[in-house]
Amino acid sequence: MNRLARLFAISLVSMMAMSCAQKSIDVLIVSGQNNHNWPVSHVALQQIMNQSGLFNADVALTPEAGGDMNTFRPDFSRYDVVIMDYNGDDWPEPTRNAFVDFVQNGGGLVIYHAADNAFTDWEEFNRMIALGGWGGRDEKSGPYCFLENGELTCDYTPGPGGNHGQQREYQMHCRNASHPITKGLPDNWMHGRDEMYDSMRGPANIGDLLYSGQTDAATGGSGREEPLVFTVDYGDARIFHIMIGHAGDSLEDNPAMQCVGFQTLMLRGTEWAATGKVTQKVPADFPSCEAPSFRPEYHE
Repeated sequence: MNRLARLFAISLVSMMAMSCAQKSIDVLIVSGQNNHNWPVSHVALQQIMNQSGLFNADVALTPEAGGDMNTFRPDFSRYDVVIMDYNGDDWPEPTRNAFVDFVQNGGGLVIYHAADNAFTDWEEFNRMIALGGWGGRDEKSGPYCFLENGELTCDYTPGPGGNHGQQREYQMHCRNASHPITKGLPDNWMHGRDEMYDSMRGPANIGDLLYSGQTDAATGGSGREEPLVFTVDYGDARIFHIMIGHAGDSLEDNPAMQCVGFQTLMLRGTEWAATGKVTQKVPADFPSCEAPSFRPEYHE
């Protein structure tokens, strides 16, 4: 190979490497029904993803409650990762099967907040979320799962699944500082005003517990340290489950989703679910252990 050919080959390899490095991660946000404010949450999620420069996020909205769900047939296979912002009517069997195939064949999955309230009777989905709440969940759904003396504990006491106390600011406690999603993040940081889920039930197939929080019995919580952010042990799939991030009344009044800590976890967890890696640096404005920090425009 002469010198000119070698230079051309090196240049071509370099351009291909740059092209690969700059390729966006394709994300599908599934929304359209929820007991939470999905018209706010799905827009905020899309802005967080797209404004990061790492992702290209589309949205698939289901028909309204009671509508013809047979028309809901998104092509999951076009995407690297799906973010679930959905809690509503059951999907038709072909859509369920396509979703399961996507996750089992290497597609990433992010379970966001009230999506873990969905599909109580869908066994495969409950294995994908590990823990869920409401929707009639009880001891038949699986045990309660919480921390006791710093260790995850399963409690098979009968009772309903799903609870949260009054919204408040609260501290997040890191449980695995070496995972790609949490690496470099503070051990403890203050999250913006949000719900804190507790008394969740399910198969409890948590992979890596990343963050937990101490509930407040005085304001309606369980009084226990509860798992809030974790990966799910579901075959070879990469599933990231984040229970925080309750949508506010509007995009402007939305402290849980405007919290830099929440946005950072969403971005890092989605990248990990899609690729198995996290390339993002810890933002300079990440919350401290004393106070949250916010981005009114969702991402800078």
